[in-house]
This record gives sequence, C-alpha cells and structure tokens, in this order.
Amino acid sequence: MKPSYIELTEKEFNEKIEFLFENLKSCNICPRNCGVDRTSNKLGYCKTGVIPFISSYGPHFGEESVLVGYNGSGTIFFTSCNLSCIFCQNYEISQLREGEEISYESLACVMLKLQEMGCHNINLVSPTHQVAQILKSLKIARDSGLDIPIVYNTNAYDSLETLKALEGIIDIYMPDAKYSNNQTALALSNTPDYFEVMKDAIKEMQRQVGDLVVDDRGIATRGLIVRHLVLPGDLAGSKLIFDFLDTEISRNVFLNIMDQYNPCFKALKNPEVSRRITKEEFEKAILLAKKYNLKRIYRE
Repeated sequence: MKPSYIELTEKEFNEKIEFLFENLKSCNICPRNCGVDRTSNKLGYCKTGVIPFISSYGPHFGEESVLVGYNGSGTIFFTSCNLSCIFCQNYEISQLREGEEISYESLACVMLKLQEMGCHNINLVSPTHQVAQILKSLKIARDSGLDIPIVYNTNAYDSLETLKALEGIIDIYMPDAKYSNNQTALALSNTPDYFEVMKDAIKEMQRQVGDLVVDDRGIATRGLIVRHLVLPGDLAGSKLIFDFLDTEISRNVFLNIMDQYNPCFKALKNPEVSRRITKEEFEKAILLAKKYNLKRIYRE
C-alpha cells in the first residue's frame, strides 16, 4: 500500500499548502484561534512563526511496536505546543522551546535522511501548530523520493478545518485522549474545551483513515492509534474516554493505555498529580476498557 500523499497531484498538494499558509495570516490553525499573522512572525499561544522549528530527530524505538518495527520510527520532535501540560515529560521542548528554526528544504532533508536510515515511517511529534510548514517540506521531500507513511502524533487539540486539509496526506493518526473532564483539562493543560475538541478531532481522523492496518511484518501502514495516559486518582476520566471510543469510534480501535505517568515539571508542586500511578489504578483502567468490549488494547 502506497502512502496517501504519493497519490496527490501537484495541484492538490499545492492547494493544501496554500490553504494552510493562508490560515496562518490570522492564525486559526488550532482551536486557540489566536488570530495573529504568523506569516509576519507575529506570535500567538504557541510562540512559533512561519519557519519550521524543531528540537531533534532520529529513529525512535520507544513507540508502539507497530510503528517501531525493525528499524525504528522516524521521529521529528517539533518545538513548542498548543497545550501547557503541567506534567509534560518533554517540557524543555514544548514549553521552554528548546530547538532551532530550519529551512523548509532542511526539514525535507531530515525526512529523507530518516528514510535512508531505514525508518518505517515519518513520525511528526506535536505537529499541530506547524502543519503548514510540515506540508511545504513534505512536498519537497516527496518530490525527492520520500515514500514512507506519515504519522501525525498529536495531543488531539486539533481544529477540524486543519484536519480536513490533511486528508490525503496523513496515513496514521496517533492522537492522545487525555481527559474527559474539562475542569481537569483546564487545570492541567490550560484547555477549557478539551473533551469536545478531542472527540471531534478523533472522529475526523477515524473517518479519514479507519481502523489500524498492519502489513505482513506487523508494521502499521494506515489507520488510527489512540493513546490514553492513566493519571493518578483517575483524573483523566478513563470511563468516559472508553465509552466514547466504543460508541463513536470503533470497538476495533487500536488503543494504547499507558502506565508511564511520571510527575515532572510543575506537577511536583500539585498534590493531585505529584505521584506516579499505582499498579491497581492501571489494572483498573485495563479492566474498564475490556468491559467496553474494546478489542485491540495494546500492551508491551
């Protein structure tokens, strides 16, 4: 199966790029709707302008096995984020904004280099606020021979308009399903409408790519992977997350229930999230997901 973007005509690809750059002029790329002109390097919530801004890249072997395969997932960490999670494990990148601006051509070269290293996909980590820049670079890379799947690794605070522009580009969507309680989302990530935005975003992703498909090597080629991080005291609201996936997405959704919550950054000063989860809390979440008949629960 060829990646979706290989099939796009020159005209179709250019129209998507032009549309997204136009949206940067009064930025509504994400649900923050800051309205600043990022093409003039005005800065909104994400504090990024119009040039690609990355922290690091390389083969990553800590992702789901369906992405890692034999040679790793070709991960590119994009600097900054449109959330402000107080427990972010990558806070140096997402909130302290460590990284450097590079040209569109250089970002395309990064993608091609990851392919040359044998990576099975290009894994875009925190891409939401830089989708226009990514697409411009991706087209350069495609025209130079890139032909491996694109993974959109997101916190799911994505606008529907932007996601619709990505149809035919993204092969594998990998959103977080962080919270089902907006008060918690506001307190921990400064997102008062997270649950509604996340649900709409994941429904659109599922519409575009469907359930996860793997090849005869067990490596993902297309589809949806949902990640859910279990938080202390069930702050994530797992029950409503699983109910949503069961009733509005698919019982065959590939679901990674994650147990690696580790308090860091500002979480250490918040009593509710200043500890790791217990084994019992994690097992309770797994059992709950099974009660909703979710059939593809991923565990290493």
